[in-house]
Amino acid sequence: MAQQNKANKEDRDESQKEVEIGAKCRGPGPAKYLLPGTIGVKGHDIRKHRCPAFSFGQRHKEFSSSISPGPKYMFTAYVTRNGREAAPAFSLYSRTTDKVNLYTPGPGQYSPEKFHPPHERSEPSFTFGKRTKILFKDPTPSPNSYSLPPLIGPKGVNKASAPAYSLSGRSGIGGFSEDLKKTPGPGTYEVTHPNTSRKRMPAYTMNGRNYMPTDTTLKPGPGQHSPEKVGLHNLGLTVVSI
Repeated sequence: MAQQNKANKEDRDESQKEVEIGAKCRGPGPAKYLLPGTIGVKGHDIRKHRCPAFSFGQRHKEFSSSISPGPKYMFTAYVTRNGREAAPAFSLYSRTTDKVNLYTPGPGQYSPEKFHPPHERSEPSFTFGKRTKILFKDPTPSPNSYSLPPLIGPKGVNKASAPAYSLSGRSGIGGFSEDLKKTPGPGTYEVTHPNTSRKRMPAYTMNGRNYMPTDTTLKPGPGQHSPEKVGLHNLGLTVVSI
């Protein structure tokens, strides 16, 4: 009974299965595949011959911003189609400065008397050269770098020193100048003015000199006049002037 039920169930499952269409089991169509193109450089078909490719660059700023003139050109009169045809012309320029200053020595700069004649015997000559830098870096001290300990004072090293004494300053405590009573002296008090306890004396002040208001114009004195030069009533000599 169980085997029969199992067989009936299998038959029922087979009948319920959908029937598959044969077109669905085929491969992709012709439009699924794309052949590489033969135009351009990128992705070109390797089986085909590729022609040379050229690119147009970007316009330069100088050409875009330049303003060239139109067909209106003014040619000079001496310019022909064969070239320039005119008389020779010259111009005068200033003298150029030398890039390198030439300091040529004069005749007085030479000293032929100091030159020894060649091929002749001469006495030996020696020169003192400069001290080299190695001597300045020599760490060895010189003899005057050492000094013996002094024998004056209590700081002797290998000698017995004499007794040393020091003079200190005078102490203000316990001395003869110490003021034990702390009383002020006569110079501490100020002198009282006599006007405080006696009759006040008269006081006077001195003011500046006062002038009466007068005419301030400058007037000539007796020495500014010359009466001898006046000839109003006297007949003088004839004076001729140019």
